[in-house]
Amino acid sequence: MQQLKRLTFGAVLSIFSVQLLATQSPITDDQKQTATQLMQTAIKSDLGMEIVTSLTTEIGPRLGGSEAEKRARDWGLKLGQDLGFDKAWIEEFTMPFWDRGHLHISLTSPYQQDLYGTALGGAAPTKESINADVVYFRDIHALKAVKDNSLNGKIVFVDGDMMVKSQTGAGYGQANQRRRIGWQHAERGGASALVVRSVGSDSHRFPHSGMMSSDGDKWASIPVIAISNPDADHLRRLHNLDKPLTISLHSESKWKGDVSSGNVILDLVGSEKPEEIVLIGGHLDSWDLGTGAVDDGAGIAITTAAAALIAKLPKRPKRTIRVVMFGAEEVGLLGAFSYAKQHEANLKNHVVATESDFGAQTIWQLVSNVNPKATLLMDDIAKILSPLGIIRGGSNVPGGGPDIIPLAAKGVPTIRLSQNGGDYFDLHHTPDDTLDKINPDELAQNIAAYAASIYLIADSDVELKP
Repeated sequence: MQQLKRLTFGAVLSIFSVQLLATQSPITDDQKQTATQLMQTAIKSDLGMEIVTSLTTEIGPRLGGSEAEKRARDWGLKLGQDLGFDKAWIEEFTMPFWDRGHLHISLTSPYQQDLYGTALGGAAPTKESINADVVYFRDIHALKAVKDNSLNGKIVFVDGDMMVKSQTGAGYGQANQRRRIGWQHAERGGASALVVRSVGSDSHRFPHSGMMSSDGDKWASIPVIAISNPDADHLRRLHNLDKPLTISLHSESKWKGDVSSGNVILDLVGSEKPEEIVLIGGHLDSWDLGTGAVDDGAGIAITTAAAALIAKLPKRPKRTIRVVMFGAEEVGLLGAFSYAKQHEANLKNHVVATESDFGAQTIWQLVSNVNPKATLLMDDIAKILSPLGIIRGGSNVPGGGPDIIPLAAKGVPTIRLSQNGGDYFDLHHTPDDTLDKINPDELAQNIAAYAASIYLIADSDVELKP
């Protein structure tokens, strides 16, 4: 069946390439033909799966700042060299390192039952094991209303609703508030610890990790634990039965000082305008519960494989194509901010930027935030991508991906090849983020879309800045 899908994609692309020849466009006929050939090659290629398989198997989980993330950087550098990139190097930066350590959490009243939980990034350890009464809050808004010092000695549990599965991931930002800022209100109330419903759309006993927000320079001084959705459901039912709840927990998570991280950068140098940069990428780090296949091994594979296919063309595109494997994304976009700072003087030459960081399911739309003339170019690129099942989305949509935020804030134009995120928040930040969740045909469709669109932008003379 997978082979049939690939053949079907290829047949549609062959027919479509003939139809394109008659279309008036800022894209030349030769460019259209090359883009179509890139898509056909990508659909048949196993390169993307080979890359993500290698990363997740040979390196494994890659927590930002860890020894494993360093091995991933070395892996990425060698990969770029092996795939024929013209330049490949690592740009290091310093970051604080947070380590999860050991955790045990269990319900102790009205009876004994282990809970499935995980410490959230930035959480403090327990000074000694805690066994305390639980104060239940239906959502983050209820916790925000708590009075100062009214929770002394208690464990706070913030419930909420399980995220609804969505193509776009709508609802994540709002649900994520309990993870990001809940600790600030729990500490203000004097709580000994905070437990939250983890932010995800799955019903498995896999807790979702993730980073909390700092309060200026201050991080949590209490343990903060996310528990799985089924465990959160269980606590809610017990609360609704007016059962007294107590929880016991011991957590060893803590900050361990400054360490080195870095971004891996791979360049295909432009043939006519090498100073102009088309930037694509993903983040190399992952949370440490799974192997980071979906978040974001897939993004690394998609963008690297797309550029590697372009590298095999007889001639380089006019502009430089740069793949950035960003470091330490999960713990605060640290690699992204470092890149923007280190390249600040040259951001005027960054023609466009985009990132693949929303899983491995198919791309369904192209959105952009470029000037009106460049919008016409994006419209025509979308037509070329249409046989892949991709539609043209909004033409004034800021973004480009999480690691692109610092670049976009400094005026770099962005596009986004939007993926179907229906399964993303089932898997993201959990032990279930593993290689078996990636469908090779869907990954190949992503690579085809990136290869064609990035080639067309890189070989264009159109200015993109709004």
